[in-house]
Amino acid sequence: MKKLGLLLLAVVACIICVAQPEIKFENTTYDFGKIKEEGGKVTGKFIFTNVGTEPLELTNVRPGCGCTAANYTKGAIAPGEQGFIEATYNPYNRPGAFNKNIRVTTNEPRFTENEKATPHMIFIKGEVIKRPPTEFEKAGYTKSNGMLRIKEPNVTHNLLNTETVNDTFYVRNFWTKPVSIKLDKPYEYVTEVYRNFGAELAPGQEGFIILKYDAGKRNGFGQVKDMVIFQTNDSIEAVKRVHYANNIKEDFSKLTSKQLKNAPVSEVSTDSINMGNLQKNTTRTQTIQLKNTGKSPLIIRGLETSVPMFTAISNMMTIPVGGTAEISITIKASGRAVDQKATLDIITNDPANSIRTVKLVAKIV
Repeated sequence: MKKLGLLLLAVVACIICVAQPEIKFENTTYDFGKIKEEGGKVTGKFIFTNVGTEPLELTNVRPGCGCTAANYTKGAIAPGEQGFIEATYNPYNRPGAFNKNIRVTTNEPRFTENEKATPHMIFIKGEVIKRPPTEFEKAGYTKSNGMLRIKEPNVTHNLLNTETVNDTFYVRNFWTKPVSIKLDKPYEYVTEVYRNFGAELAPGQEGFIILKYDAGKRNGFGQVKDMVIFQTNDSIEAVKRVHYANNIKEDFSKLTSKQLKNAPVSEVSTDSINMGNLQKNTTRTQTIQLKNTGKSPLIIRGLETSVPMFTAISNMMTIPVGGTAEISITIKASGRAVDQKATLDIITNDPANSIRTVKLVAKIV
């Protein structure tokens, strides 16, 4: 009797081991062959079967990069039934051979028992035949949209706060009608100083507009970003934008020896901070001290972090002689594990050290 009971237990245990979902793909690679870049998105379909004895569910279908998108069977797939995964690829602006993966996890025991188990991998591949260049590409106008285009709408400069700079922006009308272009609500620090055409550009005409950027009137320090808008009658995109990304530093060259002797002096309590280990999607704040050991008020011009995950704020922006400011540095941890490194630039009116850099590190687990 005892032997019979042990035998029944063994049979039940065996059934439990066998009773599980199991995925099997007909093919793990879909080859699109040669496709045209201008031909639009293409989609490949992967068929799979649940060859197990329990319902199968896809718990995660994740493309390996942003150029593929997956649609797949939702819900439970009964034993012996089939499901699918569709992978879409957009060939536009991606000439040449490609080989992309999609990672698939299910409710199979290997995944339910170990969240770090290696996923199933399926692949799409092919070769994108490069399209003929557009009229915009032939003319070098690829960084803006519409029928009126700006050739290079993004500019960057390193400037002192006493400097101005002129930038020439080439524009071209690809439309069959005249196009008007007008600077919309000009800033005090960005003005139009010249253009080699009138209010409109004739069909096919190319011209240029010169804008002057005045760093002194901008009244900003460190990495400063600005956007200037032109209004047009372009039927596709009426608003045209010019983007500035300038690094502005304070000009101390005209200070006298007496002024330098009586200048503020900045001292930071540390040049590095370890925020320690953080759980994903949590925050933590630490403080450092900025002291003024000089002979005139120390002004904080800016607090800039190199990674948006970190932010900094001071309890005072003007520090009196002998005073100390508390600078709070906060990290908002992302949703993935990573060893995060960044810097904090403390920009002040200290002529000897106008930028104090503090290294920041954290471990997100």
